[in-house]
Amino acid sequence: MTTVTVELNSMWVKIVRSPLYWMVAALQGVSVTFAPLFLYWSGKGQFFHGSERIVVPLCFSVILLVGFFYMCLGSAVIRELRKISQR
Repeated sequence: MTTVTVELNSMWVKIVRSPLYWMVAALQGVSVTFAPLFLYWSGKGQFFHGSERIVVPLCFSVILLVGFFYMCLGSAVIRELRKISQR
């Protein structure tokens, strides 16, 4: 068994330990399940009559922002792992 310790920038440590991380983690489930479902229903005209102008951009923003957050965090971790492997 191998143990790897990754040192991240202090900014990422503050973000991961803050309530912001828990909000993004909660939105992760929404971005995977409910946001695509609401987009599908809104596209068919079966859901949110009259408020599609708010719901559709909100669904897209949740999907994109959650993915962007985890890509940035993963990028920081991978960058540090590459530094470790080059030593």
